[in-house]
Amino acid sequence: MIEANFGGTPFSIGVEEELMVLDRDSLELAPRAAELIAAAGGAGLPGMLKSELFASALELNTGVCESAEEAAAALGELRRGAVELAEGLGLRIAAAGSHPKSRPEDQEIADEPRYEEFVAYAGVSARRQGVNGLHVHVGMQSPEACFHALEGVLPWLPVVLALSVNSPYLAGEETGLMSNRAEVLAQLPRSGAPPAFRSYADWEEFIDRFVRLGISADYTRFWWDIRPHPRLGTLEIRIPDQPTALERTVELVAALRALCMNVLGKPAVRYDPAGRGLYQQNRWAASRFGLGAELFHPDGERTARASELATELLGREVSQTEADLQLEVGRARGLDAVCADLVERTLS
Repeated sequence: MIEANFGGTPFSIGVEEELMVLDRDSLELAPRAAELIAAAGGAGLPGMLKSELFASALELNTGVCESAEEAAAALGELRRGAVELAEGLGLRIAAAGSHPKSRPEDQEIADEPRYEEFVAYAGVSARRQGVNGLHVHVGMQSPEACFHALEGVLPWLPVVLALSVNSPYLAGEETGLMSNRAEVLAQLPRSGAPPAFRSYADWEEFIDRFVRLGISADYTRFWWDIRPHPRLGTLEIRIPDQPTALERTVELVAALRALCMNVLGKPAVRYDPAGRGLYQQNRWAASRFGLGAELFHPDGERTARASELATELLGREVSQTEADLQLEVGRARGLDAVCADLVERTLS
């Protein structure tokens, strides 16, 4: 049995933002996140600064928040604290799904055994993971509620991806994808949507098989777009690209919390393995076209434009993604200007 701590504050929120550490002058990735983490020790921030796979990546973690508003306040302080610490070290901080110019395979891996082991196992698939995402944890009352919410939320995740696309450039190229991050993540083992299970117990048995046979250390080595996180007592939603503007992060956090509440107020969705095929198509279309994608509606019986479904999810129209903003700046003024704009909008 996997250790579980469900049953805390219903629909509590925890947020993880993955940011980039940049050289102050060149705005290229700088492998100095460990210096920022060390400097944050006595800063009194409402959360934690943590390492990630690459030495130039910095993760901001809030504590457990009772509302999206509380999470927003904590994230604002964490971002401001990270920026101030970076300035003292001759660095800059930027938030986006990918760095517009730097080549991921050329970046330094963080000096920690768990990351060295991962790179030894996944090889080039790991070294390509120079991308950044927003992870949202929503507190669940029980394992059954967590599974119910997972299956109800899953069909909406391509809409969330379409809203959040923020990585149109990769390694100095405009690739034609609005989210290069989604494609890069799909290269990992155990990525995309989790398999269709009939129950939380089935999920637990599946994880146990991988652990028992030595394929995976634990469930945190499953890089799905959404997964139970029983040790924290949460459902962890991992699909969004990392937003640049804090307001975008806050809106997505609030929408995902509300979506969890909504689906748990309805009957559980029926077991539908074929639905994973619809999900895969929608995921690709959202990463390619953003809000312009034509998607299977979450009910599976019709199609709709991602922008229409985004309005349904948020209760307001969204006309432009942050990928659109990057492309607008990049086509007019080049990639150096995109990097500078990301730095500016990360805190403003």
